[in-house]
Amino acid sequence: MTDRFRLTLAQLNPVVGDIAGNAALARDAWEQGREAGADLVALPEMFITGYQIQDLVMKPVFGTAAMDAVEALARDCADGPALAIGGPYAYGDMLYNAYFICQGGKITARVLKHHLPNKAVFDEKRIYDHGPITGPFSVNGVRIGSPICEDAWHEDVAEALAESGAEILLVPNGSPYHRHKHDLRLGHMVGRVVETGLPMAYLNMVGGQDDQVFDGASFVLNPGGALAVQMPFCDSAVTHVDFERGDDGWRAVPGDKAALPDEWESDYRVMVESLRDYCGKAGFSKVLLGLSGGIDSAIVAVIAADALGPDNVRCVMLPSEFTSQASLDDAAAVAKALGCRLNEISIEGPRQAMRDALAPLFDGLTEDVTEENIQSRLRGVTLMALSNKFGEMLLTTGNKSEVAVGYATIYGDMSGGYNPIKDMYKTRVFETCRWRNANHRDWMMGPTGEVIAPGIIDKPPTAELRADQKDEDSLPPYSVLDDILERLIDREESVAEVVDAGHDRDEVKKIEKLIYISEYKRFQSAPGARLTPRAFWLDRRYPIVNRWRDPT
Repeated sequence: MTDRFRLTLAQLNPVVGDIAGNAALARDAWEQGREAGADLVALPEMFITGYQIQDLVMKPVFGTAAMDAVEALARDCADGPALAIGGPYAYGDMLYNAYFICQGGKITARVLKHHLPNKAVFDEKRIYDHGPITGPFSVNGVRIGSPICEDAWHEDVAEALAESGAEILLVPNGSPYHRHKHDLRLGHMVGRVVETGLPMAYLNMVGGQDDQVFDGASFVLNPGGALAVQMPFCDSAVTHVDFERGDDGWRAVPGDKAALPDEWESDYRVMVESLRDYCGKAGFSKVLLGLSGGIDSAIVAVIAADALGPDNVRCVMLPSEFTSQASLDDAAAVAKALGCRLNEISIEGPRQAMRDALAPLFDGLTEDVTEENIQSRLRGVTLMALSNKFGEMLLTTGNKSEVAVGYATIYGDMSGGYNPIKDMYKTRVFETCRWRNANHRDWMMGPTGEVIAPGIIDKPPTAELRADQKDEDSLPPYSVLDDILERLIDREESVAEVVDAGHDRDEVKKIEKLIYISEYKRFQSAPGARLTPRAFWLDRRYPIVNRWRDPT
């Protein structure tokens, strides 16, 4: 007779540091599994603490609280299915990233992470100790092996588990999004399944944490690599998966296969979810931003409306003598299309007051970027005053192109708590606006239809800090600039390689210099949604003071 094993996969959204809240989520998932007749209910890596917790896990009292919570869960979940949940494990002077197996009121097994990632956004080698490769654990007579996240990207752990009798692989993860990440994960996991001949359940968490979004998209593979179950992208979900044992071993019964979004929808969803969770987990329900009439502030306003609802977004126009009526009209059109609150506060009076105050010291000196930046900083002061008075988090609106070359004013338009488009180059901003105009999903809280007029998307970008100013007065066209930036930053190409790709050497050297001398600004900039493997913050860590320039 065919044996059956039911595995409940809980793809959920923990909050870093909310141990009690995370335990409650785990307990609810366990109850759902018990009602469904599950043998094992599984939660993701480090779920009890949230992820990533960085150096917080090194505080002994925090680690003790997390382990106590797992032991309490084991006691609470004694009568029903086994529970598997990730958390820290301190033993003597060692600290591990662990996966706890709870059965019959106690912890019956601990799996310790063996391969510690130390690249991109991960620093696990400086925090955790390497655990030994341990054998499978048993639940109702079925032997299950659990490579923890990075362990499944290497052959040795899964191979050792198969050789020591594992019948099913369960891989708990805290794997953050970047563009095309799902295909990368799937390719590695198919490799493990083909090598071992075992079925695999790959379980990822969802939700935003600082700059990272854990995008879920958990899946189940059968021997040979066939997809049996696909869980949704970015949505919390609890899915029950049945495995059947035949003459050739265990196989998952095919189940629901959620459709996964393309890269444009994925990026946009991540920007929305990152802002929604950053606000929610930090205690903000409302945001505000300066709405200039340009494309960057327009798309940030739309993202904010989709994340929090239009009623929770305040847009503020801050005109000076250089602000065109067309820009004011465009900004007002965006706010009206979204249904957001719109205020207008002129900075012309404060600007003149600053000119008068500085006149004795600036007498005889030519006006330059100094006077331009005063406008930006007055806007920052004004917006921060509104933020303080009304308890609304200020959003910054600089795209990755501007952040890369320093075309954003520190203590001015860089003021704020979060930047949804920080990792999106300008050319992708254009296309994202067109995508959002043409698409609406049920996870968007903003209105359907065209929310950014084509005229805003198509007009020449300008900061309007002086008469007739255009971005291309001092920068190459964004189609050229973004290709140079992607090569120098995302691909780490040399100047010679970028020139060989068809770019002017003097222009490339100018952009290289701007990137390096703007590091101090990025060091002080607000966090923003990570969309690529070379986002500014943990992915790319350069010294602030740096005299290196490529000699080629």
